[in-house]
Amino acid sequence: MLLEQHSDLTVVGEATHGAEAVRSTAELRPDVVLMDVRMPGMDGIEATRRIVESGGRSRVLTTFDLDEYAYAALRAGASGFLLKDALPDELVAGIRAVAAGDAVIAPGLTRKLIDAYTERRPGHTVEQERRLDALTDREREVLTAIASGWSNAEIADRLSLAESTVKSHVSRVLAKIGVRDPVQAVIFAYDVGLVRPA
Repeated sequence: MLLEQHSDLTVVGEATHGAEAVRSTAELRPDVVLMDVRMPGMDGIEATRRIVESGGRSRVLTTFDLDEYAYAALRAGASGFLLKDALPDELVAGIRAVAAGDAVIAPGLTRKLIDAYTERRPGHTVEQERRLDALTDREREVLTAIASGWSNAEIADRLSLAESTVKSHVSRVLAKIGVRDPVQAVIFAYDVGLVRPA
């Protein structure tokens, strides 16, 4: 009901469990899948992983009532994570942001995610190292800036670049390292040790 109040949002389907969400996403090809993490049978984390691995264009925005699942959802390829107590405007803004190719993390989760990530940080793979090596020096600077939480405007200012140039660099970085959005780029940067928490 909330989403149907907005003329730019259309609900094209609903699913009651993870396997149904995966099937429906393959059939309906929505721009955004609003995924509950806790569902009967296949949970939302596994459903997110399967949707992302399918290579389709659908992006996943996950929701749950506890922030402990944020790390797993983002590692599975979700483009964002909102708590279920998010205000209606926050939910709608999150859906729009994910549809536009941006990433969304519930306010207050960033520090917890960094802490959780550093505790569980896996070693990086040869494939990740190959993708990192494909970046130019400037693209590495931009990836480091993204992982440090800088906006495009801040990157432009600090690296003395036009914002349109930064956007081009960001697009190339995402393509070369094989990720869909800046949240996944941050995870990649931590995986390969390009950045570490202060």
